[in-house]
Amino acid sequence: MKLSIRHDTTYSYADEVCTSIQFLRLTPKNTERQRILEWHLELPRLVRSQIDPYGNILHVMTMDEPHGALVLTAYGQVEIDQTVEMEADTQSPLPFLRTSPLTQADDALSAFAVEQCGARRDRAALTDLMHGLAARMPYSPGTTAVSSTAAEAFAGGSGVCQDHTHAFLACARSLGIPARYVSGYLCTEDENHLASHAWAEAWLDDGWYSFDVTNRLTRPDRHLKLAVGLDYLDACPVRGMRRGGGAEQMQARVQVSSMVQVQHQ
Repeated sequence: MKLSIRHDTTYSYADEVCTSIQFLRLTPKNTERQRILEWHLELPRLVRSQIDPYGNILHVMTMDEPHGALVLTAYGQVEIDQTVEMEADTQSPLPFLRTSPLTQADDALSAFAVEQCGARRDRAALTDLMHGLAARMPYSPGTTAVSSTAAEAFAGGSGVCQDHTHAFLACARSLGIPARYVSGYLCTEDENHLASHAWAEAWLDDGWYSFDVTNRLTRPDRHLKLAVGLDYLDACPVRGMRRGGGAEQMQARVQVSSMVQVQHQ
């Protein structure tokens, strides 16, 4: 499957921002499952790419001059190999056993993980965990905030893809299974579902397997991975800091569509 993606992010401020710095994880990498056909960033200035501690492509953009708005655009085309279910990795998965403030498992999450998985530590067990969380935390925009923790969202009984992923990570790590947060895009026919998406990957035996709690999917055949990390803060596409500017408004528009492939006979 070939996907076409465009992601526009616009920041506007009540007053001029004196200086700002943006950490951009908006560029996908080639993997066993995805091949980047073309990819472009349109930014206010040229920036160099680097690799962050989790292997993501990172651009750091600093704006030293006053500015009242900021427009960031990423777009390109990617081919997804829908036959690949697992991604191998030469790096140790053990760092993803660490927890974080957003993914700390409390007693309720730890007990839920044991209830769903018992003594099993395989793909079937984590699939049951995925379905259990989806039923326990129905998708409900507006019930949580970006800063909500896995424990808070689980206690509230609802959330969005970020919360679903954080709760899955908390449960998996509490069972001793390395798991990581994935940010990216999802090709969906549901116009009410934002194409910018998050899901989890867990290390089982010999590689990373995907678990999309929100959509109850274990095959990432319509997913494009941007970045991975311990939680949302490590992997979110755009994260920044600024001095000045007053009140801020952020608008994000994401378009993901499947490209028709013409076969010549």
